[in-house]
Amino acid sequence: MVSANKKNRTLFVCRNCGYHSGKWLGRCLQCGEWESLVEEAPQIGRLEPGSPVQPVPLALAPENDEERVSTGIEELDRVLGGGIVAGSVVLIGGEPGIGKSTLLLHLLAAVSGEGRKVLYVSGEESGRQITMRARRLGAIRAEVYLATENGVEEIIAMAETMRPTLLAVDSIQTLSCADVASSPGSVSQIRESAHKLLRMAKNQNIPVVLVGHVTKEGNIAGPKVLEHMVDTVLYFEGDRSHAFRILRTVKNRFGSTNEIGVFEMKEEGLVQVSNPSEIFLAERPLDEPGSVVLPSVEGTRPILVEVQALVSPTNLGTARRTAIGADQQRLALLCAVLEKKAGLDMYGHDIFLNIAGGIRIDEPALDLGVISALSSSLRERPIPSTTVVCGEVGLAGEVRAIGQIDVRIREAQRLGFVRCILPAGNKERMTWRPAIELVGVKNLAELMAVLFP
Repeated sequence: MVSANKKNRTLFVCRNCGYHSGKWLGRCLQCGEWESLVEEAPQIGRLEPGSPVQPVPLALAPENDEERVSTGIEELDRVLGGGIVAGSVVLIGGEPGIGKSTLLLHLLAAVSGEGRKVLYVSGEESGRQITMRARRLGAIRAEVYLATENGVEEIIAMAETMRPTLLAVDSIQTLSCADVASSPGSVSQIRESAHKLLRMAKNQNIPVVLVGHVTKEGNIAGPKVLEHMVDTVLYFEGDRSHAFRILRTVKNRFGSTNEIGVFEMKEEGLVQVSNPSEIFLAERPLDEPGSVVLPSVEGTRPILVEVQALVSPTNLGTARRTAIGADQQRLALLCAVLEKKAGLDMYGHDIFLNIAGGIRIDEPALDLGVISALSSSLRERPIPSTTVVCGEVGLAGEVRAIGQIDVRIREAQRLGFVRCILPAGNKERMTWRPAIELVGVKNLAELMAVLFP
């Protein structure tokens, strides 16, 4: 017979995958994460069985017309795929102070109106603090209701009684369930709280927006299963020292995951940036070595950004490779390609790469822009400020074709650029003739001949 003390002993639960262990382990045996096991009290009791569900043929299953609630914020609607789907659960993560609560107040103020009531539940701040911020942002609305509550059962009871158009909870890490014997923010509490709110959203057809804290690695705190449970995961990115904020989709069951929304933080709160290309290029130095413009594409939106590179002789035994806004491993790879295929001395130089404006670019089209900026800085020869560069570079020094070239060229043409250096494969397949000059290159040798005649 098992003693009560042994039956009620604490367990260690992995914050990443939910794995249970009777003793503390330095590394989770299921997901392999280090130092992810935290101590929790065991859950005693059994789940009540529900009524069985009868399966139906897929052809006869009810269709979801994806009824959406427009947020009234164009940049947020773009990221969500046209608005918040009724009954869906959206999770927004971001670093402390990045503007998550500010975005939430703007969202609630925009959705409210025409008799639509919205409910804002905060478990972190007092009602006085939230009211002060809402008044500063101009987000005071008669249809916006505020409650400071941490109990999940109480929040669900409020939502079922009030039936709001939108429920916002800030944040999921502060909630607690009465039937879970652990502190708020623990794996069990986060998982159970999210499950109950998700079930309420589906049953009552009320969309829910959750705010989540992030760890020092930039991931949403709590078990990884939290991101699998919700319908949409958004990350609010940006440097607090910069004015711009990027809202990026990581998961979206009702739309694309390639779209981004751009905001600018001002005194009156977050302001939409409808034309980010002009903003990112407004302070660009003209005809300066190490600077080149890249026509990038985020989802369906073309964004022109400045790629900056600084190449200087190293005073250390090992040269440094630093990238901000781009993949550092990709930078090291492109430096090796320049050394081997273009004959440039990159090994004895410190190299610093920056995507101006605080935006991050992950697409392969960045390669040719990085190569051009590095070569320009090393040779101390500027690239004309009216030229844009885009293309993928392979390990053999070849320049490969990229996607959505027409969108990139049209945006560059609209902003007044007169020349575009692009992969030769893209130029050969184009079926229309733009007003700007197109220069196709097949390899790095042709690129150097065009950039530095």
